[in-house]
Amino acid sequence: MIFRFTITHKAPNSRARIGILETPHGRVQTPVFTPVGTKATVKAMTPEELLELGAELLLANTFHLSLRPGAEVIYQLGGLHKFMHWDHPLLTDSGGFQIFSLSALNKIDDDGVTFKSPLDGSLHRLTPEKAVEIQNLLGADIIMVLDECIPYPCEIDYARYSTQLTLSWARRSQAAHKNPAQALFGIVQGSVYPELRIESARETTALDFPGYAIGGLSVGEPKPLMYEMLDLSVSHLPEDKPRYLMGVGTPQDFIAAVDHGVDMFDCVVPTRNARNGKLYTSGGTINIKNAAYTADAGPVDPHCSCYTCRHYSRAYLRHLFLSKEILAARLNTVHNLAFFLSLMRQIRQAIATNSWDTFKGQIQCQLPSDNSSHHPPSG
Repeated sequence: MIFRFTITHKAPNSRARIGILETPHGRVQTPVFTPVGTKATVKAMTPEELLELGAELLLANTFHLSLRPGAEVIYQLGGLHKFMHWDHPLLTDSGGFQIFSLSALNKIDDDGVTFKSPLDGSLHRLTPEKAVEIQNLLGADIIMVLDECIPYPCEIDYARYSTQLTLSWARRSQAAHKNPAQALFGIVQGSVYPELRIESARETTALDFPGYAIGGLSVGEPKPLMYEMLDLSVSHLPEDKPRYLMGVGTPQDFIAAVDHGVDMFDCVVPTRNARNGKLYTSGGTINIKNAAYTADAGPVDPHCSCYTCRHYSRAYLRHLFLSKEILAARLNTVHNLAFFLSLMRQIRQAIATNSWDTFKGQIQCQLPSDNSSHHPPSG
């Protein structure tokens, strides 16, 4: 079997679990945080630096790569792994989120979506079949069906139509999938309506995909409602297949979602916030441009052993940021990704040692809160 998911341990009194994803380009330990490389690059980072930080899986964006340089170009150059110099597991999204984030540029119908390129205004057509064809050419290990990410708030009549549309597109995506070396995941939608979430989960799992994503959450709804819909979605997904919460999130979200049984995450929060000077530490988030750090000789986080914290002071990072030096984005990104990837390792360790309940209670008191939007269009 080219793609396999094995659960290796479950936490007592919780849905939290650790596992192994086996793909043609290697194994991934779950729960896993997936840095976002929208345009075949995690901004400011080299692949070697990502490996050193412990990244095992990266995400690239089908929509943007199809526009520039084009899926055919990447295929002719040996596929996405070779193109971006990452010979490890890769995931591509379907372009469905761009239907949501670039809604002013598109028009949806039952067959697919017509959109204007944000690059030059040219018209393009994306259907379930086309989304899969592009991803087959790119060659990622895990690919996604085309879906519509339902906005919040949303009237139930449109949410019902959109949920059925995503189910129809899932069937068409599955029929169009031609590469057995790639695992095609289905996506559960349903907005914040319990009956639609249940219907979407049941009908999507009936199609027997090798994995399932949970979409349409963290798009503006209150956190308690998000977690309620997450719990409802997970409870209707099979136990023995990976569960991927798309576009989420923050450290607080990871703890809650892992406790609900989620195995995979992606988000641009650590990289985007790094470029804006917001850094994550064991004592909370800091804004490196604040005057308080003008002469601060200490590292970003005294408990962090990343390259940035080993070699540079808060004062120097503030100087770089205010001077608009490229190095500021690089060093800040190294630190934030190190924080997120380290947290995921701690989560796996806590589950493996049957100390999940204790760990989540302690860590939730320490973790920084983050009200940032979880779904910006690029990472």
